Amino acid sequence: MKRKIAFLMVAIMMLSLLAACGAPAAPQGDTATEEAKPVVIQIGYENNPGEPLDLAVNEWKRLVEEKSNGTMKVEVFPSSQLGSKNDIIDQMLAGDSVITLADGAFYADRGVPDFGIVFGPYLFETWEDAWNLTKSDWYADQSAKLEEQGLKILTSNWMYGDRHTLTKKPVRTPADLKGMKIRVPNNTIQIKGFEVLGATPTPMALGEVYTSLQQGTIDGLENPLPVLYNGKFHEVAKYLTLDAHVKNFTTWICGTEFFNSLTPEQQQILIESGNEAGIYNNEVQEKVMAETLEKFKAEGVEIIEVNQDEFKKAAESFYSLPVFTSQWSEGLYETVKENMK
Repeated sequence: MKRKIAFLMVAIMMLSLLAACGAPAAPQGDTATEEAKPVVIQIGYENNPGEPLDLAVNEWKRLVEEKSNGTMKVEVFPSSQLGSKNDIIDQMLAGDSVITLADGAFYADRGVPDFGIVFGPYLFETWEDAWNLTKSDWYADQSAKLEEQGLKILTSNWMYGDRHTLTKKPVRTPADLKGMKIRVPNNTIQIKGFEVLGATPTPMALGEVYTSLQQGTIDGLENPLPVLYNGKFHEVAKYLTLDAHVKNFTTWICGTEFFNSLTPEQQQILIESGNEAGIYNNEVQEKVMAETLEKFKAEGVEIIEVNQDEFKKAAESFYSLPVFTSQWSEGLYETVKENMK
């Protein structure tokens, strides 16, 4: 026993002498330790907790963390906690590991004008048209152009919903929209989209809409059903026109600088799990859409089914407006239609 104690004391003294003589300490932040640290990704979006898109983002988080075996960690920030869409885009262009959602109308303002057409009125007859387009060579080319602007599309198969119109007076034909002030997001695509239908589009933040409807500043707004319902706009606008003027799919993007910093395996995990979460999102969205329509009916909203052919005919002129054709590639409408097949 005494020999063991003596041996230990000698060993301790030798270690102390080595440390005093400048023996190298364990490296700080060595390669092995750094590799063990997970890549932390922040996903920010405007939608609130509990909405279909929020549920799907949390599914995406689960899939990424599970498939990466702990090498990737996802933090979700609903309700604009990371700032506005433009704030987050600025962060990703600066190289931060952030993700947000955007769409073609936004990308048109970010240096890829042809992308804006995907938000044009009645471009898609069915959701299958939209999904076919996202798998086409044309879409791949547009995505590559967006990457040149510093933005990488990770997944495009997320349904945001058919966009319908909620108004204070009934709208049964395009003629009924004449002179009506309809709130739209502040982008040229959606402004012109309602102009060709005969309305007076009024760009405005969504948070201002309820009061503006009450005060008569506007006569209505457009959006997918859950957004219209959750905003309680039907308390002051009792006519819901199921015109489905846009089949709104959304995409999720990150900065190309961050994406290129990931390993090929991590890149694949982020993309594949994003597509899986998109399928989950679409299933939830379809269920919620049906439930929301029933809620509108139960709360006294008149549901108006329309002849969409009349609206589509009125919208045809959108695709020949000089404001777009002067920027778009020649024959863009025909090219996009061909790529839906």
